[in-house]
Amino acid sequence: MKGWSRSRSELPEVLIMEILVRLPVKSLTRFNCVCRSWCCCFQTSNFISKHHDINLKNNRLNLLCTRSVGMHRNVIPYFTQLSTEHHDFLSAKHDIHFTCFEDCGYPPDVLGPRNGLLCIYTGGQRNKMVLWNPSTREFKTLPPSSIKPPSPGYITVDTAGFGFDSNIGDYKVVQFVDRIALNHSLPADERPLPGYKYDFTAEVYSLKTDSWKEIPFTGAFPDGFHNLCDSYVNGRCYWHAGRDPLPEPDPRILSFDMADDTFSTCPFPDFGGSLEHYRFQLSEFYGSLGIFIFPYTAPAKSFDLWVMDGAYTWTKQLCIEPIPGVENPLGFWTNGDLFLETPDHQLLLFDHRTGELKSLGITTSLDSVRVFAYAESLVPINGAAERKGSVIRQPYQNNCPEVRKKQKKYRRRDEDSFYGKIGHGHRYGYGYGYNPNHKWRNWWF
Repeated sequence: MKGWSRSRSELPEVLIMEILVRLPVKSLTRFNCVCRSWCCCFQTSNFISKHHDINLKNNRLNLLCTRSVGMHRNVIPYFTQLSTEHHDFLSAKHDIHFTCFEDCGYPPDVLGPRNGLLCIYTGGQRNKMVLWNPSTREFKTLPPSSIKPPSPGYITVDTAGFGFDSNIGDYKVVQFVDRIALNHSLPADERPLPGYKYDFTAEVYSLKTDSWKEIPFTGAFPDGFHNLCDSYVNGRCYWHAGRDPLPEPDPRILSFDMADDTFSTCPFPDFGGSLEHYRFQLSEFYGSLGIFIFPYTAPAKSFDLWVMDGAYTWTKQLCIEPIPGVENPLGFWTNGDLFLETPDHQLLLFDHRTGELKSLGITTSLDSVRVFAYAESLVPINGAAERKGSVIRQPYQNNCPEVRKKQKKYRRRDEDSFYGKIGHGHRYGYGYGYNPNHKWRNWWF
């Protein structure tokens, strides 16, 4: 112990912190008990910010994708952790399941990441929202909406956005609530359909105050379009802006500024077509807002990426030639590689430089797959640690023949190394193996 004390005192504290700030979250969590000064340092905003920035700079990214089992109202959603352990393909390590979303009947949506944090939520009447740090395994259930429903009537959450207010260092969630009034005085066949007229109200949640507040909201509203890519750029959330009544003659994009809690709109790119025949996905592209535009139906879809500059002007940045068997873009991976989704909800990785299309062997029964890359983060959310009953982690199960063959190959290689020492009879649950301490002995598995 004396030797440890002397060697530790010889290293300057600044150098020690420079070493620690480059370690993974799992190691830092264990080192909390080394001394009080380390524990306090790990909780400072400067250390947290520097740790996350180093991970981003070195491309130490983790991948999660959404998948599910079951059909229709019995869907059980999962988050599947991916790894690049064998380098030749992205393999799935395990599934993560939040039990609080079991009774929703459909998969939750995911917003983020924001400095390593994710926001998971379900809309509709059974609205639930959770903030989650997958690195520290801390999650926080947000309080219910502060907006009161009409009487008689109810409220539904249509869509939401998640961002960071860098001016005050606060994480915020903005959501759009539809107040739906019911008229029971009319006969059932004469009542208007629920939600036939949009009565949207917007509110913002602050992590610092742990509360919602209603904010002014007029004009265009988000049309509930399910975006598969992350559409948060430089402190702003973006959605496709709808209008009442429909159809909209002038398609626009709605944005929300997390710093001053205000809304604004900007025009769509003039791509020479009509949204009646084309689909789109908003996406972040190297610090700017991008939008993928591609046809609704085609045997081989092409993808045009338009990027907006600070003056709200659009430039076509990338044109991907028609690719057969591809349905949706899902966002970028390192080196500009693009995640894509097939019509049967399989995950692909496209190298735009070589044109190579690689199947990752991840299949889901979700209507649409989501993939999100995050860097490890120590950001606290004042929530609770994952408990066995609230978050379930289990080995990944996959029925894709391609990946099953590769996984069998690596498993067989490891087994050969193990059974070469104790005897191959153990593959079948019994047999004789060599034990250097007890010579030959019958082992039953």
